[in-house]
Amino acid sequence: MNRQAFLDACDRIVGNKRDRKGIGTLSEKTMHAVLKEYYQPFSDSQEVKIGNFVADIVSEAGIIEIQTRSFYKLIKKLDCFLEFCDVTVVTALPAVKYLSWLDPETGEFTNRRKSPHKATIYDAIHELYSIKYVLDNPRMHLRLLLLEVEDIRYLNGWSKNRKRGSSRCDRIPIDIIDEVEFNCVDDYRQFIPDNLPNGFTSKDFAACAGIHLNMAQTTLNILSYLELVEKVGKSGNTFIYAVRENNF
Repeated sequence: MNRQAFLDACDRIVGNKRDRKGIGTLSEKTMHAVLKEYYQPFSDSQEVKIGNFVADIVSEAGIIEIQTRSFYKLIKKLDCFLEFCDVTVVTALPAVKYLSWLDPETGEFTNRRKSPHKATIYDAIHELYSIKYVLDNPRMHLRLLLLEVEDIRYLNGWSKNRKRGSSRCDRIPIDIIDEVEFNCVDDYRQFIPDNLPNGFTSKDFAACAGIHLNMAQTTLNILSYLELVEKVGKSGNTFIYAVRENNF
């Protein structure tokens, strides 16, 4: 993690957008543009056509794909790119988030407030499920960026204050808090809580990780696929899991 390089990338991209056409008005959203600038500030290495696809970044180290949501859209790209080079998928998670509201009719902003939600690496789990079959590919790498961000939403919702059901205008990165790397299968043990009991259920996992049950079940599905945990029994309709020893 290079915090200063990240802040510099934010200054270049966010500053240019405000100077030119305003936040959220360009075809490329701010988060995507900042992350490209952070990982590869040379434009000749960005948006490179490879076969039938366009890679976000191409360098000597391989391809970097920035995907903030809808990982299923990466499936065909990954099938192609992983055939011949290393691929790093990067996504951003709002560990600290502020909310601002933009009136689309007047262009005025409401007061900014801090959101109570604090994202962790588990917030990437449902997206990772879409591409779990490539996570054990030795050419596959993952970066989860925990960021401080500002979400700008339009005041166009259906509720009286027009906030519920509103659409997002843009997500602006402010600072980087952590960059969690996954370069091999064993790195996914970072999703396994340290305080799990011997022989645990999905409910135990959820409680130890501090996440919802459905997120715990999806995490265990991925960890089972990667052979980092295994089913060792059953209590009624509930599976009992155990953490497997290091495979390497």
